[in-house]
Amino acid sequence: MQSLELSPLAWIIATCLFGGIMSVLIAAFFALNAQRKWVPMLVSYAIGALLAAVFLEILPHAFEVAPSVEAMTGTVLFGILLFFTLEKLVLWRHCHGDHCEAHAMHDEAHCPDNKPKSGIKFTPVKAHTPSITSHHHHDHAHDDGRSGMMIMIGDTFHNFVDGILIAAAFMVDTQVGLVTAIAIIAHEIPQEVGDFLILIHSGYSKKQALVFNLFSSLATMVGGLIAYFALQTVQSWVPYILSLAAASMLYVAVADLIPGLHKRTAMKDTVMQISLIFLGVASIGVTKWWLEG
Repeated sequence: MQSLELSPLAWIIATCLFGGIMSVLIAAFFALNAQRKWVPMLVSYAIGALLAAVFLEILPHAFEVAPSVEAMTGTVLFGILLFFTLEKLVLWRHCHGDHCEAHAMHDEAHCPDNKPKSGIKFTPVKAHTPSITSHHHHDHAHDDGRSGMMIMIGDTFHNFVDGILIAAAFMVDTQVGLVTAIAIIAHEIPQEVGDFLILIHSGYSKKQALVFNLFSSLATMVGGLIAYFALQTVQSWVPYILSLAAASMLYVAVADLIPGLHKRTAMKDTVMQISLIFLGVASIGVTKWWLEG
């Protein structure tokens, strides 16, 4: 659209700052106001938005500006393997599904008679897991505080990378940037809900959880600004960053989000999941059509 005449830098700052704060505030509403039952619906919508952004917007534009198709597909492959490695280092993974082994151990240690109250579960650092099980009678706030902070460190790193991906997208085209930002924000909301829950469960107050998540969200803008000025001098990197953005979104959707949906096998849940995935795809399609109009 002709009315969207802002500089790439202005778009990067606006979307990273507004998107980060908005996702945290929306997540706070769901996490702190007993609306957790809606989170699986947010996850299903996020899957559709992520996959549509990858296949309808990001990859087509990456192929247009790339030196070769093979270079882009090779970068996507590298990105998927990279994010798998980061997941193993507990820097990328955020469990959105109904079952997360390490967190289940945590629940069993502290609340053996209670079922988890949320469908959002997170994987604590593996090295910390023995302390959870061996110090059964210790104050869980003392044990889990470090796990909560590790979650925030991983989330801050994740947000920083998201900012880089958003910046690269806006440097190609405003439309690509907006679609990428929408998809990233869509998957950030259920992730942030989980951050709130694990921090509160770790002994932090609601105010502290909100402040920590807002501070973490600023990493998106930091990553976006660094990427913008860095990519000014190395424009040839832009298509490769776009391919990494596609790999990131594919990995989050396929490795983190979709497996959780398979835990809910009732027909009603399946119909709801499929409907919301298509709604996510449709929202990206409508956004793309509106921006092109």
